[in-house]
Parts: sequence; structure tokens; C-alpha cells
Amino acid sequence: MTAAMAKRIDLEMRGRQATEIRDLNLDNCRSQTVEERLKDFLSLESLSLINVGLITLKNFPSLPKLRKLELSDNRIQNGLDQLKGCINLMYLNLSGNKIKDICTLEDLKMLPNLRNLDLFNCEVTNEESYREEVFKLLPDLQYLDGFDKDDKEAEEDEEEDEAENGLDGEEEDDDDDDDDEVVEVSDDDDESDEEDEDELDDEEEEDDDVQVVNIAGDEDDEDEVDEDDDDEVEVEEGVGLSYLQKEDLDEDEEDEEDFEPGEEPEDDEGDEGDEEDKPKAKKRKHEGEDGEEGD
Repeated sequence: MTAAMAKRIDLEMRGRQATEIRDLNLDNCRSQTVEERLKDFLSLESLSLINVGLITLKNFPSLPKLRKLELSDNRIQNGLDQLKGCINLMYLNLSGNKIKDICTLEDLKMLPNLRNLDLFNCEVTNEESYREEVFKLLPDLQYLDGFDKDDKEAEEDEEEDEAENGLDGEEEDDDDDDDDEVVEVSDDDDESDEEDEDELDDEEEEDDDVQVVNIAGDEDDEDEVDEDDDDEVEVEEGVGLSYLQKEDLDEDEEDEEDFEPGEEPEDDEGDEGDEEDKPKAKKRKHEGEDGEEGD
């Protein structure tokens, strides 16, 4: 294997193991032979070696899972028996090679699952009764150069679909298993979600009960505080009234102590003296007026 093809393989692997690769494209990597390194790709299902420059299939590895093989535009003349290890091969493209005789194709009988063969642009296609002879040689073949026995052209992508039917069947089985697992997981998730919702509902109900209790307790506390405030106000009002009544009683007692019977207020005596003096002054005035007249 040339350095170019080695680099291409490493690039296509992208750090994966050879057994993990299912599809490998090595088109245009120049090499005259198939390198034994490909024998490690045991899970390979599709291999493309278009325009590589192969002149022989010697040492072609046994790839039991390979279903599609592209070998077009090389210089292969014979040695198709080297493909006998690819027992599940369904699609083989040898167009543009150097195959000249129908007898060269007899080695393809060792491929019991081969359904689609392409020899377009090979010299063998110029032989008389070429199609009839190939279908006779390979009775299980469905399409030759894109047409069936009745010269009916294969529908678009039908050739590739034929090669991938087996693979699709396996993938569908895997998908069904995955779907079953997903359904089971989803059911478990639904049950867990329902349990979580029930727990949340219970917690919310407990929170509501706690809030109701708290609110009732707060209202009771407020009522108690209001009652205490009312009691304090009544006590203060009672204290204030009793204090005022006591002051009024003290003042009355003092007034009674100051008053003694038989005593007259001084202001009244002064007023009586003034009244007695007033007639005397008037009398003196009249006497003066009489004297002046006598004079």
C-alpha cells in the first residue's frame, strides 16, 4: 500500500478502531494491489476503490459483512475468485475494467447473494448474447448493467437499495430493539413523573395547611393584642377619671375649711361704707348751694 492510501485510511478512520468502521471510501488512492491491512476491517459493509489503479485482486481480504464493493475504473482482468471471502456481497461494480471473456465471470458463482453486477465499458460486453449468457451463468442475478432480464431498467437508487436490503433489515431490528428500550424508558419516566407530581401536590397541600394554621394563629395573636390594648386603654381611662375626681374632692374640702360661719366678706363692708358716705357728700353739697344763695 502506498503512503497516500495509508494516510487516506488513517483519515477515514478518524481515531476509531478498524472493527468500528462500516463504510470506507478509498477512491483515487493510487495502488496496484489491495493491502492486507484491510483484513482488520471485519465490520465493513461498503468499500469503494474507484480509480485506484488496481491490476489484480490478489490478497483481497475476507470481509464477511461486506455487501457493496466498488471497483470501477481500474485495470482488473481476472482473479475474481479472490472475492470468495465476501459471501454476503450483493452489489459488485466492475465497470471500466479489462475483463474480456465471459468465462472470467464464472468465479462469481462463489457469491451466492450477488444480485447486482455492473460490467459497463468492459470488453466482455461486446460479445454476442452477452446478457443472456451472464444471466444463465448467474441465475440469481437480478440486474446486469442496470437492467433486468427483460431489459427493464432498475428504478432510481434501486441498485443500491438491493445491496443494502440485508443491512437495512439488521438496522431495523436494532432500531426496533432501541425503540422498545426507549418506550420502556419513557414509561418509567412517565411513572416517575407522576410520582413526582403526586409528591409535589402533597407538599403543596401540606404547605397550604401550614399557611392556614399560621394565618389562624396570627389572627388569634392579633385578637389577643387588641384585647390587651383595650384593657390598657380602659385601665388608663379609669385611672385618669379617678385622679380627676380626687382632685375635685380635695379642692371642695379646702374651700369648706377656709369658710367660717358669722364672718362677712371684707369687700361687702367697704361697699356699705361707700354707700353711707355718698348721702353725706350729697348733703354737704346741698348745704353749700344754700349758703351761696343766702349770700
